[in-house]
Amino acid sequence: MSDAQENVGQQFGRLPATAADREVEGRASREEVIDFFAERFDIDPAVFEDFSFWEKGKGKIWIFAADAPSPIRVEGLGMTVLRTRQEHWKPTQSAIQRFGGHATKNVIEIDGEAAATFARGEDQELDWDGDWGYLIAAHGVGGEREPIGVGLYVYGELRSTVPKGNQESLSPLSTD
Repeated sequence: MSDAQENVGQQFGRLPATAADREVEGRASREEVIDFFAERFDIDPAVFEDFSFWEKGKGKIWIFAADAPSPIRVEGLGMTVLRTRQEHWKPTQSAIQRFGGHATKNVIEIDGEAAATFARGEDQELDWDGDWGYLIAAHGVGGEREPIGVGLYVYGELRSTVPKGNQESLSPLSTD
């Protein structure tokens, strides 16, 4: 095997299958990404079977519902799914809205004013007896639990990480 390759910020590089296959130092592997979603949110790895994972930039992981040659220089490939190369990996708003419905762990269910507050991008004090860290904030819609987005829960506070462009001014979300 040749010397380790470098990460090229303006091109997509496919994630290696496992850490043992890593050629770009610091790049997450497909296995690590799937394990993150399985361990943190109990999302079944089978959910990701038909997707490929890519890194563009430093730690910005994308998911693509097809295949492509690697490396590839394009502006976008699927959607961003995860931020790595930082102390705590952070799932994206898009990833949680797309795959968060499969989660059975670290999902905080909020309704009414709490859900509306979260959707506006505002932080709030809430009781939660689960893990601290990044959570999936969800609310009930038509008898089903729907993900709103990513929240960070620390010290009794749910911090909304809903991006400014996705924030909404809503009347309290009902559970109907």
